[in-house]
Amino acid sequence: MINRVLIRIKAVQLLYSYLLIENHFMLESQPSAPTKEKRFAYSLYLDMLMLMLRVADRIEKRGGYKPLADTRFIKKILIDDKIKSLDLKYRHEVFPMQGLVANLAETIKESGLYKNFVKDAGENSGEDDQIWEKIMNLIILPDTAVNNSFTSRENFTLRGVERMKGMLSETFKNFYASRDNVEDALKTLALSMAKGRELYFRLLILPVELASLREWQLEENRQKYVPTEEDLNPNMRFVENGLVKALEDNSSVRTYCDANKLSWLPDHRGMLESLLKEIMESDLYADYMDFPATDFQTDCEFWRNVFKQIIFHNEYFLDALESESVFWNDDLEIIGTFVLKTFKRFEDEQPDVNPVLPMYKDDEDASFGKILFADVVKNKDLYRRYIDECINTKQWDTERLAFMDVIVTMTALSEIINFPKIPLVVSINEYIELAKCYSTSKSGAFVNGLLSTIVGKLREEGIISKE
Repeated sequence: MINRVLIRIKAVQLLYSYLLIENHFMLESQPSAPTKEKRFAYSLYLDMLMLMLRVADRIEKRGGYKPLADTRFIKKILIDDKIKSLDLKYRHEVFPMQGLVANLAETIKESGLYKNFVKDAGENSGEDDQIWEKIMNLIILPDTAVNNSFTSRENFTLRGVERMKGMLSETFKNFYASRDNVEDALKTLALSMAKGRELYFRLLILPVELASLREWQLEENRQKYVPTEEDLNPNMRFVENGLVKALEDNSSVRTYCDANKLSWLPDHRGMLESLLKEIMESDLYADYMDFPATDFQTDCEFWRNVFKQIIFHNEYFLDALESESVFWNDDLEIIGTFVLKTFKRFEDEQPDVNPVLPMYKDDEDASFGKILFADVVKNKDLYRRYIDECINTKQWDTERLAFMDVIVTMTALSEIINFPKIPLVVSINEYIELAKCYSTSKSGAFVNGLLSTIVGKLREEGIISKE
């Protein structure tokens, strides 16, 4: 149901926002023109970071799991070159604060701060991000033994300690502002795919809820003080539509909607009433209700036409989609196509085939977007070099390229290089269309020419071989 066309769109969109605001986490730099006080403060700053690492490594749960060492902040510190060098140094020298580690670890482990963190682990990623700033400010910095250790250091000054605290504060701010967490971005990509799946089922239950709303209206009409003959004996064809019944009875639809509590009625009753009104005022509805007789195929065809001619163009429905998810406006064209395909599969009535489509065709499609995104982030400098080396500088200024054109081209290169089974012409054509849709009027031709040149270069270098 989620095909590669939609996956490419979502990967490009997320890469655009991710790389546009990418902001890497870095520790504070060595102060320029260092005085004794600045040297003291910076040395103490690095040792305080090292102290957090040692404390985090000491606090274990049963089974050897170390919750504080598994936080994003600690992981970021560990990969910093300055900390790596410092850690190597303290393998051969005594860490000045080593004597504080055991007591601090015990104090932290017994604190409500830590216990609440462990209790809520996995439910609040924001708490994961903030836990170390809280531990530093509420437990480590106020600790008497820690403060006594400051005074014994060479070049100690109170102003130096305050300077160190300022650097720690800036480090936490830098961490919160950073946007270089690929895992978080991949979670967003997965969420976007899951929302596409939700849209598919929301569209599938739309006929059911519209029919239910109409049945409720007909029952209200029967309860009038002076009902008409039509009120008492209404045409029930719309309510009793065969496709509606098949959708209600389908186990896949029922299971997904029950598990996710899907329904338009609680929050969008007004939209459903408007949509139903437009359907009932249409020639399509009038013709359907006036047929001498209908069968299941006619019922399915009716709803396919309703979606194509009315629902996909109804402004209240489109507004409701936008209010539910930022992903859905871009998803509707493709997901809508699969909904129409699903109605056709219901119509075909193949006994051993579930007409509801799986989320992905196969495992390769399921991993396609994740591989594309992670590879572009990892190799963005290489792909940008390919672009800069192959661009016609007489026509295009490399410094003024539309950023979306760059993202589209880099994603296309990732697909061409990493997915040898996908025909080259398919990849190029797909990304040309993406450039046309999401960038400038000239982008399609630009991406086409640039990819052709880069592909020729990659063939010469033996990086790709497919035609």
